[in-house]
Amino acid sequence: MFNRNRCLRPAVAIASISLVAGCSVFSDGSPDDKGPIVVGTTSAPSTLDPAASWDGSWELFRNIYQTLLAYPNGATTPQPDAAESCKFTDDTNSTYRCVLRPGMKFADGDTLDARAVKYSIDRIRTINVSGGPAGLLGSLDRVQALGDREIVFHLNKPDATFPFVLATPAMSIVDPNDYPARSLRKDDKVFGSGPYALKSYEDGKKAELVKNDYYKGFAQRRNNAVTIRYFQDSAAMVKALRAKQIDVTYRGLAADDIIALQRQGSKDLQLVEGAGTDISYLVFNPKDPWAQKPAVRKAVAQVVDRPAIAHNVYKDTVDPLYSMVPKGLTGHTTGYFDNFGDPSVAKARKILSGAGITQKVPLTLWYTTDRYGSETAQEFQELKSQLENSGLFTITLKSRPWKTYVVGYQKGEYPVFGRGWSPDFPDADNFIAPFVGEQNALGTPYPAPKITKVLLPESRRESDRANVVKQFEQAQQILVNDARLLPLWQGKQYVAASDDISGGERALDPSTIMMMWELYRKTSW
Repeated sequence: MFNRNRCLRPAVAIASISLVAGCSVFSDGSPDDKGPIVVGTTSAPSTLDPAASWDGSWELFRNIYQTLLAYPNGATTPQPDAAESCKFTDDTNSTYRCVLRPGMKFADGDTLDARAVKYSIDRIRTINVSGGPAGLLGSLDRVQALGDREIVFHLNKPDATFPFVLATPAMSIVDPNDYPARSLRKDDKVFGSGPYALKSYEDGKKAELVKNDYYKGFAQRRNNAVTIRYFQDSAAMVKALRAKQIDVTYRGLAADDIIALQRQGSKDLQLVEGAGTDISYLVFNPKDPWAQKPAVRKAVAQVVDRPAIAHNVYKDTVDPLYSMVPKGLTGHTTGYFDNFGDPSVAKARKILSGAGITQKVPLTLWYTTDRYGSETAQEFQELKSQLENSGLFTITLKSRPWKTYVVGYQKGEYPVFGRGWSPDFPDADNFIAPFVGEQNALGTPYPAPKITKVLLPESRRESDRANVVKQFEQAQQILVNDARLLPLWQGKQYVAASDDISGGERALDPSTIMMMWELYRKTSW
């Protein structure tokens, strides 16, 4: 389907840092009768309705819903899942056809057919949640259901990345009988067609997943049930891991806890480390009287010390990032370093004075308290110190829990705010396109016509992504020149688990979403 000349799968490079002593004989991964595997995370869903989510809710969606395409273990490009086959049917990457597997059903026994697929995609665009997944479907003109099993996607422009979009959990297939066409579903009774059915859900506390007997797809479940527990911070999560109240931790491990696991060792815990493509960045609101000024944004960019954030706050468990496109993806640059170099108060003062700004600039920086890990508050304290120590800024910090935080930035309430981004799919396009245009994932319009009307369309005509480096380099330079998005760091992936759990090194898809079905217990030693 695609010829990509690079490895896109972060999990492929995973190296296990084993804290387990001695030798083991592993089982074949068949499910056992020791109860559900319990996974801890600090990333709770903001919604159970795919039409509303362009965030970490996808972690749950990947396991209970199904998409036409997804990523089997080891895959670097989307492969059929609910679909039996998918391909472009023209030479211009404008018409994409999928055929469903025969006999598909949802977890409640309802039929999953081409009509349900069309309904699900159309519903996303009809409801059109601000900052929601409709922004991923900008190249889609219409969806056509032909009979029970055939779906044809007619695009309004060539888009070689469209299969990647279909593989995101945003495009989860829902039952037309259970999900209203023009409004979001508010309850917690979810019926997807994924490897698991959602047995029960307690908002912000836990999700109980059990085997979906109707599932048809590529996933080979190595366990019969998984319970996901949601924690407010890393310390409580690791405490639960050490107390054997949970079996695995993922997303939200604090740097201190990672370092402790690495240094101290343990006879009954293991840590798996992998390359990651998650990023952290600041967003400047063009409606704010100070943040709208290019000189203010560039002065902030000139003062911020990324290596200090990575070292002082994250203990070098993250890497400084100088572009919105992370290392490891074709097209990555170091544009912010190339333009601004090392942090310099003198250069920042010159930028401000050149724009006629001689007073201290007052800025309010917002962050979320329960989304991106325990160090977020420390990170923003570090940013506040760096900016105020320059003598050029007066910084006020404010925060909210994720659910109300999202509402705030979508309404444009925050002058400057922090966001994290886990890729929808492993391509440089996905670190640029979601943030620009009138409708984007930030709820903050960013026209950028050269990017949206020229560079991205050019890149999407090319199936071989190694041939679009020039377009992505130019797009990143525009982002640097505007300085409306300020990249801070790029994360690594860590999975901590009890010594009787295997599969952690296989459980991350190319978007670093955990495929719970890969986890299993060892049955002999």
